[in-house]
Amino acid sequence: MRVVDYGALKEARMLQSAGSDAEKKVIAILRVLSESSEPLGSITIARELERYGIFLSERAVRYHLRITDERGYTDAMGRDGRMVTPKGLEELRMALAPDQIGFIQEKLELLAFRTTFDPVKRTGLVAINTSLFDKEQFKKALTPMSEAFEAGLSVSSLVAMASDGEKLGDVVIPKGKVGFATICSATINGVTLKAGVPIESRFGGVLEVMDSKPRRFTAIINYNGTSLDPSEQYIRAKMTSVRETAKTGKGRIPPNCREIPSPSTSIVEKGITALTDAGIGGVYALGSTSEPVCQIAVGPNRVGMVLLGGLNPVAAAAEAGIEVDNISESGMIDFQELRSFWQL
Repeated sequence: MRVVDYGALKEARMLQSAGSDAEKKVIAILRVLSESSEPLGSITIARELERYGIFLSERAVRYHLRITDERGYTDAMGRDGRMVTPKGLEELRMALAPDQIGFIQEKLELLAFRTTFDPVKRTGLVAINTSLFDKEQFKKALTPMSEAFEAGLSVSSLVAMASDGEKLGDVVIPKGKVGFATICSATINGVTLKAGVPIESRFGGVLEVMDSKPRRFTAIINYNGTSLDPSEQYIRAKMTSVRETAKTGKGRIPPNCREIPSPSTSIVEKGITALTDAGIGGVYALGSTSEPVCQIAVGPNRVGMVLLGGLNPVAAAAEAGIEVDNISESGMIDFQELRSFWQL
């Protein structure tokens, strides 16, 4: 007969609960720090935590910050406070993943709504992705990225840069890093939305290219079933060959698939022309009504669109063995802050 030690069991559950509670507080602190472009002290963090229903004293916050420092999630910036590190951002992203299924779909819709870019006036906000390179590696990364830009495998050759402590979109560039922003294809969603056309973002995938033309998708991840950007996942998994595609016209790139109502095709085509004139392309294939695009079926009275991924040039750098951290759909930037990649 088995004897259950209920006292020990109760104690174990209490310890487990305490550990879980502490982890929740650590994640909440990382979340607060990730939303700030400047270092934050314990007093400010305690005040911001109240927005999430967490009430900690300044002393308790300092205790949890020692934990985040030891794990490499935060950097102490002297009296100014703490800043979250790339490792801390990754931990935050993984911790929040179970609550964020479909998060990318919502993020794309939000960025489209926030886009104010007028391609005729060439003013307003555009959506961006942000990539983080080590300072010593960035110059080396320019060569493989230039191959993708020159081959027309990017949404645009307009980019932005930032040094550590500065901000690109919603991302603060960590110490020792260079921030590199590329235009996100969500900008196309935003411009068409302002023209009265709703675009449905279906999935991100790996597209096989033959003779410099799109052929078929070999892998897809639906936006409504993931908390991570598909392009980020494919680049990390080394499933792309953007450099080979740029050089030979044959390979695999990570674009995405959209759908539009067929009656809106002429409006979308007009918008595509205006965007192209302003230096923003990205439309790799535009299908016909109710017909498959790149062997992907579309709905009745719908038209499929394949858009190039904004991270394609960065994928080329990753393929060259250069380490890079990517934050897709990282926020907005004023169009006037962008400059040609070739000026770098």
